[in-house]
Amino acid sequence: MKKTVKIMMLVVFVATSTGSFAQKFGLKGGLNLSNMLVKDDDDTYSDDYEMNPGYHVGVTAEYPISDMLSFETGLLLSTKGFKLSEEEDGDKAELKLNLLYLDLPLTAKATFDFGVAKFYGLFGPYLGVGLSGKSKFEVTFSGETESDEEDVEWGSDEDEDDLKRLDYGLAMGAGVEINSVRIGLTYNLGLANISPYSDDGFKMNNRVIGISVGYTFGGE
Repeated sequence: MKKTVKIMMLVVFVATSTGSFAQKFGLKGGLNLSNMLVKDDDDTYSDDYEMNPGYHVGVTAEYPISDMLSFETGLLLSTKGFKLSEEEDGDKAELKLNLLYLDLPLTAKATFDFGVAKFYGLFGPYLGVGLSGKSKFEVTFSGETESDEEDVEWGSDEDEDDLKRLDYGLAMGAGVEINSVRIGLTYNLGLANISPYSDDGFKMNNRVIGISVGYTFGGE
């Protein structure tokens, strides 16, 4: 718990200190399509996993480096997880893992001006801290449906905990800006093994596609 508090303090400090010198601030939100890579040394278990729809919402801050290059950061609440469903002869089972993270992107941004519209690309690392999570299981058999729901236990104990809180990886994306409105597509490639269980090379990595709409304000 103490490590999580320190990470959260670092995230807030970096975002606010960078934002205090930023030329542009912004608000953004949109759709997340999340999945996971789950595998060990012998098998990949996530081949049948499906994208789990969710959302992201938060603030951004942009610091100019040159006319074309800038540094962009922010604080985003972002859902992650996956969905798994099986159906046979009218019977169906579905498992959903819904996770909520606080993400801090630290990306370099290149902007290309084409008159009315500006196109941009961005790339860099991100840090994330798991805030909450639930696993939901629902099965329909012979016309009757039963469901169950459990909270995710965060930590590093392989016997007691489900997932580690700290996530990190690479963020990449592109989009278009028209006046103060921004439409973008991002992909977060999780590099952190968020599973506390690591025997036989077992690992779990987040994967998130984000489609966002934002509004920026601030001087040029």
